[in-house]
Amino acid sequence: MGMPKSPRGKLPLSIIISIICALAFIALFFTEQISFFSSSSIFRFKPCGKRHAAKKSSKGNNETEFKYVADDRFEFDPEECSLNNGKWVFNRTIKPFYTDRTCPYLDRQVSCVKNGKRDLDYQHWEWEPDDCILPRFDPKIALEKLRGKRMMFVGDSLQRGQWESFVCIVESVIPQQEKSMKRGRVHNVFKAKEYNVSIEFYWAPFLVESNSDVHIIADPKKRILKVDSVAKHAKHWIGVDIFVFNTYVWWMSGLKIKSLWGSFANGEEGYHELDAPVSYTLGLKTWANWVDSNVNPNKTKVFFTTMSPTHQRSADWGNEKGIKCFNETKPIKNKRHWGTGSDKRIMRVVADVVGRMKTPVTLINVTQLSEYRIDAHSSIYTESGGRLLTDEEKEDPLHYADCIHWCLPGVPDTWNRILYAHLLFL
Repeated sequence: MGMPKSPRGKLPLSIIISIICALAFIALFFTEQISFFSSSSIFRFKPCGKRHAAKKSSKGNNETEFKYVADDRFEFDPEECSLNNGKWVFNRTIKPFYTDRTCPYLDRQVSCVKNGKRDLDYQHWEWEPDDCILPRFDPKIALEKLRGKRMMFVGDSLQRGQWESFVCIVESVIPQQEKSMKRGRVHNVFKAKEYNVSIEFYWAPFLVESNSDVHIIADPKKRILKVDSVAKHAKHWIGVDIFVFNTYVWWMSGLKIKSLWGSFANGEEGYHELDAPVSYTLGLKTWANWVDSNVNPNKTKVFFTTMSPTHQRSADWGNEKGIKCFNETKPIKNKRHWGTGSDKRIMRVVADVVGRMKTPVTLINVTQLSEYRIDAHSSIYTESGGRLLTDEEKEDPLHYADCIHWCLPGVPDTWNRILYAHLLFL
């Protein structure tokens, strides 16, 4: 028998249902397309699921919409915001929280204005990331976040500068009778009594032990590092709630590093001379092992500040007739500028070692943004050998200009603004 035929002129029920569904889908799709392409929605399309559009205040709705289109950066999110990409924007209205006269805790080495610097434009540049808005540092909120905690900066003189910057920012809102400072040869402690907070600095320029930790050996040829030990330093790190580590510039002498490890019958004479990145890797792994073995990530937060650039060679930024960073008055505008004072091999070592740690470590990546700031170093407005430069020495910037350390207030305040943004998420 053949299949029964449908009555002439009538469609099967299954085909009718399919046509109805198709028409309903087309209508729904058309409605959604109109909604998506309407002027009220297209500019609110989020480039990333977690991003939140920056809010702008304005006098009228039209102006609000225009500002939104012009600045579609999202609020800072440590998981999404890349602080490497951005620009320095000059803003005369920016006022530092402190000066080298109002904050009593600054070293003379970084007190540029007090030491005679007259051009203050370097204090009015603000780092503006391309894709997010960096929150402004609020000292009272920072102190609340730190309430009942010990925070310790550990590293070299550049890390000490970041510590001094942080202390000077927060102490500006603390009454005189509610704060104290205790200074030592290697360990300095600032306390905010009302908040039960201590903000400390511990001197360990290599993080690992060396023969130049306490009594500094000026000649790098005579320095010897014990790259497999942090014990002498780490006994001071017990009980800290928030760490901010760094180490870089002391490794960059241009010489091989005399590196010692294990037990040697002939003591310090058993060293090996290693290229800086090799010795740095050994030392940083020793530090990482200590962190992984001694830090409880549920109680303690660990940050690591990346290398601070030096600006010793003006040809790096096209000033062939210049003398290091001397007399530079504006940041470099060339996007992604990278000078000879920042060793990418070291950056790779840091990324590799930190990436393999079981304890989460947040990198405070200050290198790229600081690369542009040839104008903000101490230069000739500093000290040497514990005394201010003489007029004669100031006239010889080739030998005396300090293009390693930063004036305060200055660039390290931005480093701490980034650190503060991360503290908000604790």
